[in-house]
Order: sequence, then structure tokens, then C-alpha cells
Amino acid sequence: MEVVAEAESLRQDHIARFEELLPGQTARLDWTAEELRRAQDRDLRQLVALAAERSPWHHERLSGVETSALTAEDLSGLPVMHKSDLMEHFDDIVTDRRLTLDACERHVDALHGDAYLLDEFHVVASGGSSGQRGVFVYGWDAWATCYSSIARFPARDRTQHPELTSTPPVVATVAAAKMSHISAALGATFSTPDRPRHSIPVSQPMEQIVDRLNGLRPTTLMGYSSFLPRLAAEAHARRLRIAPQRVVAISEPLLPEVRAALEATWGVPVASGYGMSEGLFVGFCGYGSHLPDDLCLLELVGADGMPVEAGETSAKVYVTNLYNTVVPLIRFEVTDEITILEEPCPCGSKFRRVADPLGRLDDTFIYPDGTAIHPHVFRSCLSHQGLVEYQVRQTARGAEISAVTSGEVDTDALASRIEDALRSLGLPAPAVSVTTVDSIDRQTSGKLRRFVPHH
Repeated sequence: MEVVAEAESLRQDHIARFEELLPGQTARLDWTAEELRRAQDRDLRQLVALAAERSPWHHERLSGVETSALTAEDLSGLPVMHKSDLMEHFDDIVTDRRLTLDACERHVDALHGDAYLLDEFHVVASGGSSGQRGVFVYGWDAWATCYSSIARFPARDRTQHPELTSTPPVVATVAAAKMSHISAALGATFSTPDRPRHSIPVSQPMEQIVDRLNGLRPTTLMGYSSFLPRLAAEAHARRLRIAPQRVVAISEPLLPEVRAALEATWGVPVASGYGMSEGLFVGFCGYGSHLPDDLCLLELVGADGMPVEAGETSAKVYVTNLYNTVVPLIRFEVTDEITILEEPCPCGSKFRRVADPLGRLDDTFIYPDGTAIHPHVFRSCLSHQGLVEYQVRQTARGAEISAVTSGEVDTDALASRIEDALRSLGLPAPAVSVTTVDSIDRQTSGKLRRFVPHH
């Protein structure tokens, strides 16, 4: 009991620290472009200097960098960091010598609820949907800052849309329940009676999930993008009786047809809660999604590593987390396809706007003859009203598709349509099958691997 009391005392202290940080973090959303640029340059210099001083691995790579005059525009001159670098050199990358990969992995494996490593750190692991697992550690203030980067946009949203204040906020998230996943771990640390965050395991039977949501009556419904259509189907069947004010799709691409279905079901703004274990989370202002430009520098690049312009979709991104100094991520490569929107946002924030991410470079299918098929080719054909969720597995000549349906679907016609699309892009004699199933197996994280390349 004493251990439990000590852990709860730590958590309450952490909540208090978050409450201290939130007003200032929220005020940043209305910074001028010049204020934002100055903060980026200042924090980048501090991050690179600290990494070079305290991380043996970064010290070797950054030894020739002059930090005193470094700016965000100079980032392209720094080396790129990969997930393989992090996992192979973890013990030399961290800036606290008490932390080792072995200790962090053992801590993650033992997690059953909110838990601190050395009474200070939080450890999370990525789900490995890109093919390789990653382990990330956050210090005390970085963990509170990470959560404030998520909480500040809803806080601002409530002040700008008074109708949201008529009901106390209740957040319910249908996703992974494991504390090794960052969304579940943050919710466990910072949930309070005034700002409750309820986690519902996506692995539970649908009847239990619906009963829990009906009891909670959340004002914000969050969930895996691939699972929310199933909740919408439950709402249309009048089994799910909730009236959320905001719906947020997390952890997976929010496809246009899914967004349309969710908006039609609940008639409220739908957000793409794009985020990553690396500590970057977009914020939804009520009109669209913004990058956390004050906390993370995000460079959009093509497959060749060269920058892409606003309005163009990247092949991958380089992430520099400015606030997590325990595991310095400097130009850390993530193979997400992101598009920056040029139009200013009605909310007035100068933070860059981002379109709904629709996938990652790893989802592209490469066939034996060299033909590359982007997942959008399949998505455009599979945006069928009767499809609830689907999984596309690449084969040598095409794909095998499993589909959960909510009505009649002509699977032969659908397969033929996809074959025509593949043939038009140069794939010789494509063969596609579409099979209806009751459910699709998910990863241990609860996420759905929608596109599975052939290896």
C-alpha cells in the first residue's frame, strides 16, 4: 500500500506541474511568426548543445557544429538519425547515464498501469507498424509538456466555441490499453476528476465497448481510425447512444470516406489526431489540424531527402523534438506522408496547418517487375459505403483483400475494379481477390495493419 501511495503522490505532483505549464503552452498558440521563430532557434541551440555535451553518440556526430548561431534554417546541415540508430546505440544516445535500453525494456514489459522509472521518467514503445520497434524516454517536465501539447488545443477550442462549455469535458479513448503506448500512458498519468480520460481497450467485445461508452457519455470520442467506423455503425443501429462534441481519429490514417461517415453520424467536427511516440502531436482547433511548431521541428522531404514545398506530399519527415532532452531526437526519420496546407487558419494560429496524413512510404507495394503502387490506388476503390474496415495483403501479382461489411457488397465487381486500376498503372495481368470476413486480426497494439507488403 505504501508503494501505491507513493506512486499516486508522484502522479499528483506531475498533474500539478502540468497545470502550471498548460496556460503558458496554450498562450503560445497565438504567438506571432517572429515569436515562434525566436523560440525555435533558442530551443534548437539548447538541444544540440546539450546533446553534444551529454550524449556520447551525439557528441561524435555533432562535434563540428557551432551551436551559438544555429537556427532552424540550418537543420539541413545536420546528419539524419534513424530508428535503427536509436535502438542500436540507445545507451550512448540518452543524456542520463542511469538509463539503459535493457532497464527501459524491462520497465515497459512490466507495465500494468501508470508507473515511473527511477521516480522520474516515463518509458513508451512504438507499436512497430513501420516494421521496427522504438523505445522512447521522457523526463519529468518533458512528459508534462508532451501532454500539454495535446491538451492545449482543446482548451483553446473551448474558449473560442462557448457551446463546448455547457457540458463538463469527458474524454473516452477506444484504443490500446497497454501503458507502453504513449496515448494510454499520458491519459493514465494526467487524468483528473475535472479532466477525466477514460481508456477502453479496443480488444474488448463490441457490446462491452458500447455499454461503457453509453455510460460515460463522452464529450470527446477518440479511437483508432480503423475502429471508429464500427462505432458509427453501432450508432446507426441505435445501440450506441452518445452525442460527442468532437470526434478524434488517432494512431492510423483518417481516410476521407471515414471522415465523411463520422461527420454524417454525429454531425460534429472530426479531427485527425496524428501523433507519434517520438513526441509530436497535432492539435485540432475546431477548423483543422496544426503542427506543434514551437515544440517540434518537422521537415517534409521527398524519397531523396530533399525538401518538398507546402502543398506537396512528403515521402518521409525528419522530426526534431525540442523539448525532450533525455533522448535527443535530431532530424529523426519517420516515413510518414504529410502535406502542409498553405491557407491560413480561421482560428488565427500561425502554427502550420497539416492535411490528414493518409499513410506512410512503407505502405507502398513494390512488385517483382518494379511497378510501385501507392496505397491510395486501393483506397480510392475501397471507399465503398458498405465497407466497415479492410486489410490489403500484397501478393506476387496483385492483392488479397479481407473486408468487413455492413451490407451487400459485390466483391467480384470490386476486385475487377481494382484490377483495372492496377493494370492502368502498368502491373501486368493483375489478380485481386476480395473476401468478406467477420473481423480482421489486429496487432498487439490494437492497431489495424491496413496494408501488408509482400516480402
